[in-house]
Order: sequence, then structure tokens, then C-alpha cells
Amino acid sequence: MSATGTTAAPPTLPTTRRIAGVGLATASGVAVAVQSRINGELGVRLADGIAAAVVSFGLGLVILLVLVPATPGGRRGLVALRTALRDGSLRPWQCLGGVCGAFLVATQGLTIGTLGVAVFTVAVVAGQSGSSLLVDRAGIGPTGRQPVTPNRLVGAALTVLAVVLAVGDRLGDPAALALALLPLGAGVGIAWQQAVNGRVRAAADSAMTATVVNFTVGTAALLLTLVVEVAVRGRPAGSLPNEFWLYLGGPIGIVFIALAAAIVRFTGVLLLGLATIAGQIVGAVLLDLLLPTSASHPGPTTLLGAALTLVAVLVAALR
Repeated sequence: MSATGTTAAPPTLPTTRRIAGVGLATASGVAVAVQSRINGELGVRLADGIAAAVVSFGLGLVILLVLVPATPGGRRGLVALRTALRDGSLRPWQCLGGVCGAFLVATQGLTIGTLGVAVFTVAVVAGQSGSSLLVDRAGIGPTGRQPVTPNRLVGAALTVLAVVLAVGDRLGDPAALALALLPLGAGVGIAWQQAVNGRVRAAADSAMTATVVNFTVGTAALLLTLVVEVAVRGRPAGSLPNEFWLYLGGPIGIVFIALAAAIVRFTGVLLLGLATIAGQIVGAVLLDLLLPTSASHPGPTTLLGAALTLVAVLVAALR
């Protein structure tokens, strides 16, 4: 009850969905951290990051090609997508978000074995935070133009600062930082991918349809890259591992892409990216604590950095 004796109005539906979207995006960020560990290890086993990305994306695509046409919503989404492309309400270039997703998965396999998850995450975060501001300002996502408010600027800056704080002791190797340009570019692409996938989801009225488009485009790009690589360098030196968990990167990617396409219309690209980053940091800390590797050493600064990312998301979410 308020001071005037009337019952306070409940939160508006958009605000409720926005809060729920932030929670789901944070959970999907934890999944991305797990996916990074899986695809990085798969790249080491195959001795080829591109081949690992093809396996990850390809398995995800196979699952989607079985699942989406088998559901009424999936079939309706495919019909709506074709209609949107035909009448011009959806542009063909807006269906190319999967190229950025493929590049991110490829960089996981190519760099994590050398950089480790920590430096990889720093580079992705730096690219994603800055790019999200520009993508929102340009109105590429389904929410249209989003103003670059002081809160959003502070939130993006705090996110980068928090991740640098969390892994600052891993940034002293110049060679590693040069290699980190790959995930930096992948981070820039993530914001654009989330925006255009949101457009596809809106046109098809189906997050799973947007996801199958993403995986189809990404797998095609990766297969083409692998063919060129094999022609130039020969076949990968490694072999397919026996552990089943090393093949879960694709299914995890399905969950991440579908969630992002579904909730970006409620959160905007920047807030979606910041919440995902928060989940990535929390997930990375949990992985290092519960499933440590030889490079895992989360200390007080790592935990402080993880907490600061959550603060950054809250700051950016404030109206």
C-alpha cells in the first residue's frame, strides 16, 4: 500500500520482461563460458581450431534441421521467414549473423589453448562492449535506435574494467595479446550478430527459426574455410576424441543463440551483451574453482572483477 492508501501499481510488462531477459542472458553467458572451455579443448585434440568449429557448428545444425521442421512453430517460422525475405521486410544481409558466430567459435578453438579462457574473455568483452553501443545507436537491432546514455557508457566501461581486473595478471605476454586480436574481432561481431538475429526472430516470429538460419550460415562459412585450409595446409593432425562432452559445444550454442534472438527485443543489444558478459565471468570463475586446469588460479581480484561485472549490468539497466 502507498502512503495515500492505494495499492502500488505492478511493474509494467516491458520492465518485467526486461528484467527476465537480463536473467536469461546472464545464464546464457555461463553457458558460453562452458562452451569456450569445450571448444578450446576440442581444438587442442584436433590440432585445428577451424575443424573444431566445424564439428561444433555442424552438430548444432544437424540437431536444428531435425527439430525445427518437426514442430508446428518451426514450420510456421520458416514460412514467415521466406515471406519476409520475398516482400523485403527482412534483408538478406540481416540473415548473415551466423558468420560472426562461426568466427567466435573458430577463435575459441584457435586461441584458447594458447591464451587461456581469461585473456580470451578480456578480448571478447572489449570488442563486444564498444560494438554494442554503436550497434544500438545505429538501430540495427529490433528495438531500433537506442540512445547512448551516461548509464550505458558507464556500464560498458565498468564491464571492461572489471574483466581486466579479474584477469590482469594474465596480460603481460605481448605475443598472447597479439593473438588476442582474433577474439577481439569476434567480440565486435557478437553485437552485430545479436542485433540481426533479433531481426530474423521478429520477422519469423520464432527464435528457433532465427537459430537455424544462424547455424546454417555459420556452418557454410566454416566448411568453406576448412576446405581452403585443407587445400593449403593439409588435413588436421589430430583425431576426434572419445569423450562425449567435447561434442556439446554445438547444443550449448543452440541455447545461447535462441535465447539471444528471443530476448534482444526486450533488452537492447548493449544490455544483452553486458548481461551475457556477466554470466561469462561468473561461469569462468566457477569453472576454475570446480573444474580447475593447470592455468586456473582464481584469486581475490578475480572474484572482485566478477562482482564488478554484475554491478556494471545493473548500472547499464537503469533508466
